Amino acid sequence: MKKLDDLDARSLQGMPELERIVDEMCAPESYEAVYHRSLHDAPMPSLEALAEMVSRLRAALLPGFFGAATVHMESMRYHLAANLDSIYRILSEQIRRGACFTCADFARECGSCELHSRDKAIQFLQRLPEIRRMLASDVKAAYEGDPAAKSPGETVFCYPSIAAMINHRIAHELYRMEVPLIPRIISEMAHSRTGIDIHPGARIGEEFFIDHGTGVVIGETCIIGRGCRIYQGVTLGALSFPKDGDGVLIKGNPRHPILEDNVTVYAGATILGRVTIGTGSMIGGNVWVTHDVPPGSKIVQQRSAKPKPDEDMVGRT
Repeated sequence: MKKLDDLDARSLQGMPELERIVDEMCAPESYEAVYHRSLHDAPMPSLEALAEMVSRLRAALLPGFFGAATVHMESMRYHLAANLDSIYRILSEQIRRGACFTCADFARECGSCELHSRDKAIQFLQRLPEIRRMLASDVKAAYEGDPAAKSPGETVFCYPSIAAMINHRIAHELYRMEVPLIPRIISEMAHSRTGIDIHPGARIGEEFFIDHGTGVVIGETCIIGRGCRIYQGVTLGALSFPKDGDGVLIKGNPRHPILEDNVTVYAGATILGRVTIGTGSMIGGNVWVTHDVPPGSKIVQQRSAKPKPDEDMVGRT
């Protein structure tokens, strides 16, 4: 360490401009707002480790599509056990790091955090059969809902909707288990890859399909029923952000839409606030909705009146 410090010191000799920059950036008023030190100097959560874990989860949940190029039925048990062992080890460590990062009240005693993280990792693994069942329903919805899909396998391998929902189904279970930070990282991995932004807190029912997908936003307290379908550019967001007496945003309150079963929302539509879109409704493209919609409704843009034949159209926009 001394040799490295000496090298750093020598590198600044004769360069007063760099020395002044270092002095300025080391001043507490410069770095204190952006400096982070985890509890007990625990390492930060590892994006690389979490990416490996999600990759292994894909292989475990959808064998043959991800992971090993070929998975034979006779070796399925070995394939799954090897992945689950690695997933457990990675997840338990990253849960511990996430808890230390947030300095959360994660375990009753700080010394029990590692044991608590292992328990959480096992609890998550126990939920994998249900996650697989939900993903299978999403694949069914994608195939049956898109005439361009030639097979269910094509949607698994190619569609951004399925990629996003794999991450969301994983992240949502961790969110429900009150695991700090890690669910949001997993969701943002899919967001950066697909352009689909789903908060891990959103509750999404079976057979959910996002057609095309780019630019979709689904907020934390959204509730989406079974058999819903949305298109690119749809926002299910909050209408307002209430603050407490000190002017601080109130977090966690229900503020995003509820879509009941079999709702379709077309491209570019924006639905804001804690409103309910009734069962079987259709929300047309580029519509702005801030009120409840009864079941079976069809909400579309109002058509403009056609100009009269003798009207001068020059200069009209």
